[in-house]
Amino acid sequence: MLEHGGNLNDAARHYGRPRSQWLDLSTGINPRPYPAPAIAADAWHRLPEASPALEQAACTYYGAPRMLAVAGTQAAIQALPQLRLRQDGRPAQVVVAAPIYAEHAHCWQRAGHAVREVPYTALEEAVQGGACDVLVLCNPNNPTGARVAPGQLMQWAAQLAARGGWLVVDEAFGDTLSGQSVAAHTADAGLIVLRSVGKFFGLAGLRLGFVAAAPPLLDALADWLGPWAISGPAQQIGCAALGDRKWQQVTLQQLLAAGERLQALLATHGIAAHGTALFQWWPEPQAVAFHQAMAQEGIWIRLFTRGAGGIRLGLPPDEAGWERLQQALDTWSRRG
Repeated sequence: MLEHGGNLNDAARHYGRPRSQWLDLSTGINPRPYPAPAIAADAWHRLPEASPALEQAACTYYGAPRMLAVAGTQAAIQALPQLRLRQDGRPAQVVVAAPIYAEHAHCWQRAGHAVREVPYTALEEAVQGGACDVLVLCNPNNPTGARVAPGQLMQWAAQLAARGGWLVVDEAFGDTLSGQSVAAHTADAGLIVLRSVGKFFGLAGLRLGFVAAAPPLLDALADWLGPWAISGPAQQIGCAALGDRKWQQVTLQQLLAAGERLQALLATHGIAAHGTALFQWWPEPQAVAFHQAMAQEGIWIRLFTRGAGGIRLGLPPDEAGWERLQQALDTWSRRG
């Protein structure tokens, strides 16, 4: 398995510090999750049939014409390469934007497709070059926060669809960005959008995400994933979260302010970071040393060692967490 953020058990074992003594900033998950309602008895008792109410709530919230609920976007990331093989009968030429959430390239490679990882600045050339059946990217990007304008995405989607290709846009961190989603256009063949309830709503343990795409592809994906893909409790909580406009509006403003605060805090320590409202990232020349220094302070962060190396930080959950992070950054700066 690839390494991911949130692996606090690994941190506790390696550094000999109990889980309860860590400040976990290694994910981009909202540290103040949606308050899940009490679960109805039949959500535990009955087999979880597909929920039209959940699909409608997702379509309304994400602005998509049709969506399929999946057990986290990871389920779709693993399934789409298999569906492509079934549809086309041969491995595809896949371009994956880099850097990116590592499971994308990993899953396409594992399925036998020919994968090239290409910097965001070279994606246009990759699509125009023709040796690209599938283009995969995160928008905004995980881990860097880089964005591609919706108009550019739609242009690429049309070019790929004209030759039977796909554009897969992972919008897992898109909830805090207004007007950037292309989910509304997914009735057109070839455009596939992934959305996650785990990030903005802070419900990663729920394992709930959605895929927006043309109906034939969603039907094929549902068939591939099989029955009862989403648990009854996840369906109920997902419906509540997606329909709670008041909580969403308040949370959006809180996250936007927290994201600015984190970026400003890093800037006071000479770190020019960028990202989203949920995380900040920067290419750190001493990435391994910085990661170790934070761990010694009981702060678990996300280390990226490929390329020049980089660091991603999520949001502290409370004022005690902010103060602890500031003190750790002060200690790092004094080592200077």
